[in-house]
Amino acid sequence: MGSIAANWKKLSGEDEWAGLLEPPLDADLRRYLIHYAERAQALYDAFNDDKLSTAYGFSRYPPDEDFFASVFLRNGNPYEYEITHFFYASTAYTVGDWAVADGRSAWIGYVAVSTEKGTWRLGRRDILVCWRGTKTRAEWFQDASSAMVPASEVFGSTAHDPMVHQGFFSVYTHNSPDSTYNKTSARQQVLAEVRRLVDKYRDEETSITVVGHSLGAALATLNAADIVTNHYHKPTHTGPTTSGGCMVTAFVYGCPLTGDQGFHDMFTGLSHHLRLLRIRNFPDPVTTYPPEFFGFVHVGKELVIYIKSPYIKPGPNHHSLELYMHGLDGYNGVRPFELVVRRDLALVNKGEDHLKDEFKVPLNWWTEKNKAMRQLGDGSWAMADYMPPPPAAAEDDGES
Repeated sequence: MGSIAANWKKLSGEDEWAGLLEPPLDADLRRYLIHYAERAQALYDAFNDDKLSTAYGFSRYPPDEDFFASVFLRNGNPYEYEITHFFYASTAYTVGDWAVADGRSAWIGYVAVSTEKGTWRLGRRDILVCWRGTKTRAEWFQDASSAMVPASEVFGSTAHDPMVHQGFFSVYTHNSPDSTYNKTSARQQVLAEVRRLVDKYRDEETSITVVGHSLGAALATLNAADIVTNHYHKPTHTGPTTSGGCMVTAFVYGCPLTGDQGFHDMFTGLSHHLRLLRIRNFPDPVTTYPPEFFGFVHVGKELVIYIKSPYIKPGPNHHSLELYMHGLDGYNGVRPFELVVRRDLALVNKGEDHLKDEFKVPLNWWTEKNKAMRQLGDGSWAMADYMPPPPAAAEDDGES
């Protein structure tokens, strides 16, 4: 196709990825989809999952210029971003371990914006919203629901009367006034930061890209529709008109079904500014949950991949985001699997046991050095946890 910078609108779905989704996949589209998946993977890699830690449920690293270096997305990566905001989620249910550090909150994503170098490489200023997939027991509890609730709180009263998954909607919209990190909902935190950045870069060509995997994919679906419905893709001074907004694209990996036919119809009606591409590994069971007989319907365009890789052991975790990226690198339809981007094979085993033993890559090799234990000046050892400061109160109330 050419360069990503010159063709970013096509890659972000300006014409619904016409001619790009049939194998063999375009090399730039492969790179593009892997690039955004890596930004979602960073949330898993940075997540503090040590239940002995006082910072369990939060990021191991602060949202500064070294965050992406800490998750090894700097060296050899031309698509530079800087994180501008961490955001946190709460739930209406106080079960399980959500989250030990705060009782009612967990780190669930970040907002970032491309740097000057990244903007040049990407062809525009990209505002990136990344949502994390399931990591805590309470999140699993939310995922397991098959009930739906009205979504008028987010999308207003529409002829479509959209209904969405109760658990996903709770994670997206719930706040806890007594919480340190969720006095405002994840939704409110994200929308306020998106509005700030859209206003800041109003004189530049800008895009908003919303990314997620698993639970994060469902949250990204809600968030992308919310941004367009309530005009957060437009600078404040333009008002709620049909023009003046930037393109909003959601790339969702391993996405469960999120809403009903009414949500689908409402989502489709936003197509003037909104695009969504669902990347699905065909055997991934999460992509067929909740079952359609409960009234759930997928939204957006779908890219189905089959990972018939000569590098992978039989019976892998088909839902693994690292496996998705490996599949995007090599999937060729009926032709033999062949790596095009040539993403490092070792990454496939980062948190799984996927690679055949002949490649000599240890399983589950991604771990914090010394499990975050640090030696102090007197020679003793202590767990050196990063405890994030509470988010600033969102100035925007999530309504427009």
